[in-house]
Amino acid sequence: MRDEHLQYRLHNGRKISTLLTKPTIYASLLLLSFVIGYLSSSSMSADSDHYRFATRCARPEPPSVVRTKLMEAFYNGSSPYDDFPPKHVAPFLDPAKINGWDSNNAVFGNLIRRYRPKTIIEVGSFLGMSAIHMAEMTQRMGLNAQIVCVDNFRAWPGLDIPMINGDVMLMYQFIQNLVHKNVTESILFLPYSTDAALEKMCQMGLYGDMIEIDAAHDFHSAWVDVNRGYKLLSHKGVIFGHDYFNPTDQYGVRRAVDLFARVKGLRVRTDGQHWVIDPN
Repeated sequence: MRDEHLQYRLHNGRKISTLLTKPTIYASLLLLSFVIGYLSSSSMSADSDHYRFATRCARPEPPSVVRTKLMEAFYNGSSPYDDFPPKHVAPFLDPAKINGWDSNNAVFGNLIRRYRPKTIIEVGSFLGMSAIHMAEMTQRMGLNAQIVCVDNFRAWPGLDIPMINGDVMLMYQFIQNLVHKNVTESILFLPYSTDAALEKMCQMGLYGDMIEIDAAHDFHSAWVDVNRGYKLLSHKGVIFGHDYFNPTDQYGVRRAVDLFARVKGLRVRTDGQHWVIDPN
């Protein structure tokens, strides 16, 4: 019985060996292996692209030159506040239209007192309420901080802001609010997309001690903003943002922030409606 079993195993082994040596079978297995390998590598490559923000930032410039260098790079050395407001815009502006969401929350004071920033970068400024709040607070504390507001000032369809030939007056109302509050020396704005503005600052070596992310609420936009913002964070700085509890896009901001923290090995904490990451 044992001999018969042994012969049966040997016979099957020879059949398998014979099949594997046939050109058609061998070619099919080789092709299958190639396809599996290709799909696997393509999936890994596509996945890794989500974490690739390749530009290497320049060496840090001192905070004292941030405003001057930004005005040279973005405004050809002039001030965006010169001759404001333009004549065609003035009739559409309110003397002050300053509003926002959780823009005076305790998190701003908590972080400013702890980190005493010289440069603050705000991604998403709307009408400037939180930027004005931070400017007034840093002035009272004698910090002489420069706040850089990054916003394309296009907002969203249906916004209650006048429009001229497709040009939303949001940026002009933002400037008017800064002028009304007398904080134009503390705040400089960059009316560009997050990608364009933060990439340029990265190349210039202009970093922030406090970086606030408060722009789009969907996962993909928040993911890009947090990653690009983090690259500009100074060595002992803090990055934080709004809308951690906002349900838009299935809590898109929270999902982006939590994933970022997991990838970087960092911890997310909350302060009111805001999320905070203290890398150090």
